[in-house]
Amino acid sequence: MKTNPFHAATLALACTAMPLHARADEPLPTVEITGSAPRANGKLNLDTASSTGSRLGLTPRETPASVTLIDRATIDARGAQDTQEILRAIAGVTAHNAPGNIGVSYRGFGSGSVSQLFNGINVQYSIAARPVDSWIYDRVEAIGGPSSFLFGSGAVGGSINYISKVAERRAFGEAQLRLGTHGLKEASIGLNRRLADEHHVRIDLNHRNADSWIDASGARSTQLAASLRSDIGSRLSHTLAYEFQDEDVERPYWGTPLLNPVAGRARIDPATRFKNYNSADGVYAQRVHWLRSVAEWRASEAVQLSNTVYAYDAVRDFRNVETYRFNPANTAVARSGILLQHHEQRMVGDRFDATYKGELAGRRSDWAAGIDVSVNKQTRFPTSLTASLGNVDPYDFATERFFDIPGMSPALRPDRDNKVTTRAMYVENRTAIVPTLNLVTALRHERIELDLVNRREVTAANPASFARRYSPTTGRAGLVWDITAAASAYVQYATAADPPSGVLSTASFADVRNNSELTTGRQGEAGAKLDFWQGKGSATVAAYRIERKHIATQDPDNSALTVLVGEQSARGVELSLGLQPTRNWSIQGNLTRVDAQYEQYRQGGISLAGKTPTNTPRTVANLWLGYAIAPAVKASAGLRHVGSVYADAANTIDWPSYTLLDLGLSYQLSGDMTLVGRVRNAGNRVHAVHLGTAMAYLGAPRTADLALRLAF
Repeated sequence: MKTNPFHAATLALACTAMPLHARADEPLPTVEITGSAPRANGKLNLDTASSTGSRLGLTPRETPASVTLIDRATIDARGAQDTQEILRAIAGVTAHNAPGNIGVSYRGFGSGSVSQLFNGINVQYSIAARPVDSWIYDRVEAIGGPSSFLFGSGAVGGSINYISKVAERRAFGEAQLRLGTHGLKEASIGLNRRLADEHHVRIDLNHRNADSWIDASGARSTQLAASLRSDIGSRLSHTLAYEFQDEDVERPYWGTPLLNPVAGRARIDPATRFKNYNSADGVYAQRVHWLRSVAEWRASEAVQLSNTVYAYDAVRDFRNVETYRFNPANTAVARSGILLQHHEQRMVGDRFDATYKGELAGRRSDWAAGIDVSVNKQTRFPTSLTASLGNVDPYDFATERFFDIPGMSPALRPDRDNKVTTRAMYVENRTAIVPTLNLVTALRHERIELDLVNRREVTAANPASFARRYSPTTGRAGLVWDITAAASAYVQYATAADPPSGVLSTASFADVRNNSELTTGRQGEAGAKLDFWQGKGSATVAAYRIERKHIATQDPDNSALTVLVGEQSARGVELSLGLQPTRNWSIQGNLTRVDAQYEQYRQGGISLAGKTPTNTPRTVANLWLGYAIAPAVKASAGLRHVGSVYADAANTIDWPSYTLLDLGLSYQLSGDMTLVGRVRNAGNRVHAVHLGTAMAYLGAPRTADLALRLAF
């Protein structure tokens, strides 16, 4: 990307930020790195402080909510290739990476109602959460259910936080080479070094080049995370962190057409499983720059102040033919959905936090408070054609170059500017009512300004400009009862606010004019967390009900209009279990059951009350087994079951449930070197990770890879 004034201003902003250390990342746990594969440890991570469930530095056990923490050792032990594979460790979460439609489902709600954060920062656009190679991340944390009181609007279903590796106060190095099926070639390296007694620097770099199981498709990606940590005395420290992500997908796969009649159980023709109907030179590309100036000042044992200044810059390009349908006789495939798209997104912000550990009426009382300010601006440059490109033979065909399509030009025309300015204040408290009973509360108030500027022809439907203001207040109140030192129970009530139609950074004039307020969400939850079997086992259980109101639905008296009277609900149970029965065995799994439905919703003049939202499975289950066959040899297996889903809100098309099996074997060649082989989807199960009314976006078939890991 060319240097521009934004980058210069960003650098100046970061360098002049107050020298306080990053509260955005809470102090990272130290993970000892050796040449061997991570030792199997099935117990759940309940006693490590999480910055995602609370700003008070509470552990999952101390938080009145379902909080999941996936550390680096777990990521490596399971061989998670990217951020979406890491998400399988979060009970009930499903995800897919279809270009332009990145989807995450959590507690019965889709990606527009699930916040995906990077080091505690919400970039307010779901496509920004495309899968990133796991190498540059230290851990991933999640909190289930309404959590706008922590990170802002857009979190009815939950919040997921990807936390990057940053410089540590020690010296080490690690590297990995990986080869696999479909031309996979990947190299990764990480170095952490001391520059002086008070300065440490870290660089983590990953590059991946691979073809695809889909014909004529391939991808290249590069990720870089670099940071400098400076300790200024015993109480003051500062970290300057930079991240770069570059992804280039050639001829992206958009889906496989469903056979007609498209009703009831969805079907594909097995002979089209690997076919690619996109243009011969289709493209998806994304380039991202992140800069964070993060700092911390420990004023005393009781008071800590912190500040995070950040800047985000992203450019994305699409050039594709995206929609494919079989003709009624299933003898030809019609191609349409011609779209040229360019995105420019820039976001800057500052967050100040303060924590105080004290007493209230003689009882322990800890406080956190802060101010969060950000400006997020996005301009999109769409050019689309409604024409069909005609039919092709489903099995033997050639497609055109994109700019050879009649009426398509490489010239980019801006559509509109979306500018979202957010100012927020929050406060959080934990007070011990009695020594074994803690009250945890939080409150956040936001002032959100959305300004749209038309960059094309002014019409009645698309005025020159339009503005909307929102002022949501959300919160949480929960009780945590320490039944014993190893078992606790909790109850909580939490609220959230969501944009009614996706995200504000891409809202259209129609969205903003019709949707005068944010949706409201509320949740009641009860659960327990415990250790058992003389410390060899741990478990969590949660039961919840979520209601989301004021969603946009058709006016019952005029189907051409929408009104904010729709309602969606979800109730469910989540169970997570971890066992370490012996030193050699580790067992971990989770199981969720969710009943999500529309309480009030109309489409096509028909009430869909009682119907299940699209791509929302009722059941999701995961099981991981690890066994040390010998001191140098470790075997692993993973099972994942995802229930059936519907393609449409009327629930007339569905895809069946599926179960996937992954296998792994590692061999420690020496104290510093380990060889790891993996087979994913060993049963070669055909499965759809996202289902539409005309196409299914299929998951990967059986693949295999071999990795050599080195510590130095």
